[in-house]
Amino acid sequence: MASEAFAAGFPLRDVVLRELERRWPAGATGVEEVCRDALLPPGKLFRPCLLLASAQAVGGDPMKALPAAIAAEYGHVASLIHDDIIDADTVRRGRPAAHRKYGADEALIAGDLLFFSVFEGLAECRDRGIPAERVVDAVGAIARAGTDLGRGQSLEARLTGSRVFEVGQYLEMVRLKTAALFRAACEIGGILGGGGPSALAALVSYANHLGVAFQVHDDLLPYISDTDSAGKAAASDIRNGRPVLPVILAHRESGDAARRSILDCLSGHGDPTEALAVLGAILRTSGAIDASLALADRHTRAAVVALEALPAGEGRDLLAEFAVRAPAAAPEAGSDARARTAAATGGDRLG
Repeated sequence: MASEAFAAGFPLRDVVLRELERRWPAGATGVEEVCRDALLPPGKLFRPCLLLASAQAVGGDPMKALPAAIAAEYGHVASLIHDDIIDADTVRRGRPAAHRKYGADEALIAGDLLFFSVFEGLAECRDRGIPAERVVDAVGAIARAGTDLGRGQSLEARLTGSRVFEVGQYLEMVRLKTAALFRAACEIGGILGGGGPSALAALVSYANHLGVAFQVHDDLLPYISDTDSAGKAAASDIRNGRPVLPVILAHRESGDAARRSILDCLSGHGDPTEALAVLGAILRTSGAIDASLALADRHTRAAVVALEALPAGEGRDLLAEFAVRAPAAAPEAGSDARARTAAATGGDRLG
């Protein structure tokens, strides 16, 4: 699985997993059961690892920031719970989505609980010796991420409803939505670790580029993977009429007949599985899949370059390797896609 491939060689992930299991023991009931089921077994734990590595990269002790790393996963999982309700997706991480298993009411409450638990986790860092003023700054960073996330979700809905096929607006949506929690994880890790303004700016730039690379690979999941590998319904974007990057690029590069077919596939009137097959053929013919991978590669390279402003050390190295592994792990696209990402950064440490 992608999470297992990504986890190899990342001891920080093991630390986060053990802490999640300690905080959410088996046998919970009520809303705690819903939260635990959404949290465990986990996904790749990208955001907690980013937070701890960022703290280390600026010279801080990552273990002092562990409660904040757990909080980063809370925020991410809460957003997934709510996303699945909005999109009517029934599968998450290869299992029934929370609202499918427990009902929409319980799922909404669990998502809200996890969102508020984010602030509890940040406050706990003070008990581990992190100065209170850093904790306050970290709260500001997560609040900004939350508002960006909401704006990004709203922009995505508007772009979907009006069938906007523009790369610029798509990238703005990704910056607000997908990159928000990457940005928060890196910035909060840097803040709690004692990083200065230039280090924080480098971490934010890194996270913005990483968020785009990750989202583009995620957009490609339905066309280069299957439902089991993706951990979500392959036809979700089509069923919801969402114009993701490869579709936007295909629309731009295609003639009138193919454009009409794209609109028909996104209309929601036909069988989503058949529409997926038709749209996949258009994407391959137009070169949109390769073009999407190339754009993701450019952002991966830019993420690694942004790290040059940080002091050399294990934390920076972890972030650089993360930039290579995280997008390539998303689709499990096979050796070609992983090799393409590795070549973009001059590395081959994907195993």
